[in-house]
Amino acid sequence: MTTMSQAFTLLNPGPINVSAAVRDALATSPDQCHREPEYLDMQGRVREKLALAFGVKDAYEAILVTGSGTAAMEAMVTSVVGTGLLVIDNGVYGSRLASMAEVHRIPVRRLSTSWFERPDPTVMEHALDGCLDTIAVVHHETTTGLLNDLRAVSQIAQRRQCRLIVDSVSGLGGEYFDFREITPDAVCSTANKCIQGLPGVSFVLVRKGLSFERRSVYLDLGTLLYKQQSGDTPFTPAIQVTAALEAALDELIVETVPGRIARYRRAATALRAAIEGLGLELLLPAELRSNTITCAQLPNHVSYEQIHASMRSQGYIIYAGPGDLGHKAFRVANMGLIPSSRIEAFGPALARAIA
Repeated sequence: MTTMSQAFTLLNPGPINVSAAVRDALATSPDQCHREPEYLDMQGRVREKLALAFGVKDAYEAILVTGSGTAAMEAMVTSVVGTGLLVIDNGVYGSRLASMAEVHRIPVRRLSTSWFERPDPTVMEHALDGCLDTIAVVHHETTTGLLNDLRAVSQIAQRRQCRLIVDSVSGLGGEYFDFREITPDAVCSTANKCIQGLPGVSFVLVRKGLSFERRSVYLDLGTLLYKQQSGDTPFTPAIQVTAALEAALDELIVETVPGRIARYRRAATALRAAIEGLGLELLLPAELRSNTITCAQLPNHVSYEQIHASMRSQGYIIYAGPGDLGHKAFRVANMGLIPSSRIEAFGPALARAIA
């Protein structure tokens, strides 16, 4: 039997490095039945803390989904979209939203742009027609680290009286999100990115009073919400991972979402300065960049595999560019609990990797 002896600094966009308290919550959560009050009380607390952390308890309900962020994405698409979906497709995850609709035979139209630009709002509005009652957008496209303009999309949704669903799997907790201004009908996210929990539990924040479609059994938000509101659960949840999520939420509430955003911004600024200081180009203009993902061009003389291997040997995990970018770019994330000393040591480590 082999075990991992080396602790890596995870500069991949989730899973992320978490605190000792989060790991301890996972390890010390006792064996328990999901039909008993010990778990169900915790489930209720976690739902309340999600609404509290993001300041939405008066207008939104939190629905827990056992599964990765992709599970919450699919639950949102299958449960909230009515007659059809317009998807802003400027990255891997926009494309995934559209694919989910297609698999469930929901009419869908892709508004596609390059991975390095936001769609034109005028074109977006013209893409809507009578059969499309919902707009879907990815808040933070980890494909390149691009932030979409939620305000512009929301204004179109409000003007056309469309539902708005937002994939903020890697956004909530790391990027500014004004629920009162954007007024989304549903927002999906996950424990193991900016919230700094562990993989296995995701969630959807839904506007109170929202009506649901039923296109799935396991991923039916209507059933999940009804059961969770009544202090029950329809299926076996990830009990210990939920305990870790509660510990992570306790930390987020103390730090505050604005405090975490500011910490991530400082880390991103330092990492980008180190990358550019080595003569490597950042592939997004500053105004489109997120707080947590940096996409940089590979140097001509070194492959991603060589850089990855060298960085790994120095205790860092970085990420390849997706798809065709795999041979052109690499990504560095700064979600999670990363000591400042490891941020400071990143530049010298990368210099050695590309030498």
